[in-house]
Amino acid sequence: MTPTDFSHYLTTFLAEYLPAHRNMSPHTIRAYRDTFVLFLRYCRDVRGLKMEAVTVQVITATLITDFLAYLEQERHCSAATRNQRLAALHAFFRYVQIEAPEAMRECQRILLIPTKRALRPEVGYLSVEDMAAVLRQPGWETPQGRRDTVLLSLLYDTGARVQELVDLIVRDLRFEIPAQVRLTGKGRKVRIVPLLPQTVKLLHAYLEEQQLLQAGREDQPIFQNRYGAALTRSGIRYLVQKYVEQARDRQLTIPDRVSPHSFRHTKAMHLLESGNPLVVIRNLLGHADVKTTEVYAKADLRMKREALERAASLTPTTKSHDPTWLQNRSLLEWLKAL
Repeated sequence: MTPTDFSHYLTTFLAEYLPAHRNMSPHTIRAYRDTFVLFLRYCRDVRGLKMEAVTVQVITATLITDFLAYLEQERHCSAATRNQRLAALHAFFRYVQIEAPEAMRECQRILLIPTKRALRPEVGYLSVEDMAAVLRQPGWETPQGRRDTVLLSLLYDTGARVQELVDLIVRDLRFEIPAQVRLTGKGRKVRIVPLLPQTVKLLHAYLEEQQLLQAGREDQPIFQNRYGAALTRSGIRYLVQKYVEQARDRQLTIPDRVSPHSFRHTKAMHLLESGNPLVVIRNLLGHADVKTTEVYAKADLRMKREALERAASLTPTTKSHDPTWLQNRSLLEWLKAL
């Protein structure tokens, strides 16, 4: 069977173009791959197209639009998920129009398919007291407790994404003053984040215990499971939920839903409440655009407004709630006459 032009372009897009030319991470490439798995299954199961019959000429803007509607209506995907799938498709057809100029017209029609406006969820974060309660849970009595204490402390201290923590290796740490950690984020963008002295002490003691400071172990993952392999995203998610549940038994103000990403939100909100400008927070979190960081400022403004409203309800009031000029009937009549 002769491979189709679609199979050729999709293979080179995922295996060569994204990693070599766009420098995308394996995690992002897997997310793009999953989009095309869903799309091909839709073509086969819903549209009755055989895999070997899917060519670039077959894929039209109408087919893509129908696929996006299928995601929302049949698979009950949110607008945000729908937009993520569309972003992967846009990236692919932006690549195809360069490789196959004869298909440019339909590619550009696909690129004109708009994203849907998605409601941005409220920023969930923990108070200083709640965060401290969670960090106290693992304890320092057992090797696993010491590892988990360091993991949670570093997750909060750096505001790292969970994948950035998974990818962390020994050579990414620097203990000399100024102590810092090198994080590799989305798009393989590297940023340097300073470490607090207390976190440095915890890290150094943990690495010594695990014999990770020895020569030749610079490329070892910092956080390992019992088999010596790096902890996975799901593993870290499990640990966070475990210690959050333990803390919630004693600290009832902890939100119902707390994930590893909540630590990132928490760090940002604590920095903002401490008076740090958005540009500093953006650089720490590794946001490409300060507009992404503005969500924390909006959340902080909303909380301040709610606090003022609560305070206003306790403020002593006079018999009349109207300003004095509204109580002056002759003045009101004169203003109306104008």
